[in-house]
Amino acid sequence: MTRALLIAGHEIMPGEKCQLDIPVARLYTDTELSIPVHVERALRRGPTIFVSAAVHGDELNGIEIIRRLIDSDLQLIRGTLILVPMVNVYGVLNQSRYLPDRRDLNRSFPGSAKGSLAARLAHNFMHNIVQHCDYGIDLHTGAIHRSNLPQIRADLSDDETRMLAEAFGVPVLLNANLRDGSLREAATENDTRILLYEAGEALRFDELSIQAGLKGVKNVLRALGLLRKRRSSKRRIEPFVANRSDWIRAAGSGFVHEYVKLGEQVEKGQALADINSPLGELIQKVVSTRSGIVIGKQNIPLVQEGDAMFHIAYFGKDEDDVAEHIGLMHESVITNLTGG
Repeated sequence: MTRALLIAGHEIMPGEKCQLDIPVARLYTDTELSIPVHVERALRRGPTIFVSAAVHGDELNGIEIIRRLIDSDLQLIRGTLILVPMVNVYGVLNQSRYLPDRRDLNRSFPGSAKGSLAARLAHNFMHNIVQHCDYGIDLHTGAIHRSNLPQIRADLSDDETRMLAEAFGVPVLLNANLRDGSLREAATENDTRILLYEAGEALRFDELSIQAGLKGVKNVLRALGLLRKRRSSKRRIEPFVANRSDWIRAAGSGFVHEYVKLGEQVEKGQALADINSPLGELIQKVVSTRSGIVIGKQNIPLVQEGDAMFHIAYFGKDEDDVAEHIGLMHESVITNLTGG
């Protein structure tokens, strides 16, 4: 009985490592467009996991995380790892979240072989990658001019998914509902358990987000038995589940002077920012409606009425601990950077 893994006509046997391209479409310039894929297979049987990035083409941190994974020479002891650094190659070329047909790829799954460009790309990815996998990690960032604190979003009602989310090792877990047409929804229907990692800002490399993501992916691979577990004397970053999160929006338009940073703990009624007119008149004092942790924020100092400004997650009595563990995560990255 053959144990070959077939991806886009390529057979990958146990013990092999290879890089291949999945044909996507031909551009009107007569240029062939394809998705680059890196596959590593151990000799021993085990689970198959994919790690994908740039489903939104302007979200670049995940591309660097996967580059570092490949560069680290992982030495799998069992199972199969499929790394896809750029799912939406069109978007990466154009530095855009969307495809040329202006569709959001992450609302186009599971796709169709005869549908729109987005539907065909989604179908291609599902057919060649997701259908082979028991688990997946999809890497994302905040949108343009928005930053997200490193966080995992997943269906935490599933015990195994929650175990993997906790193993990832970031302080914030969000029990997120499945969105229609998302990769996470389509993967779940394929019986592929999946984590969504959110961290950083579109079109930017953020070292905290990259290092936390790189360490998190390796932690999950160890939890699934693909990598050898290792002992660590470092204090573990315990995750906390947010029971709710909300965006606080601008009630008026103007220039923003903010008072809080990403990852900061805030209290109900605390001033988060002022919105001023060009002549200095105070238009709105933006305050927190509840106590919580800032897990996302707008970076550009201009807002229109109704714009989302601060994403606050609520943890109840655990908020002091969450803030402490966010500090530990920052310290860990600084230690890695300085070699301490």
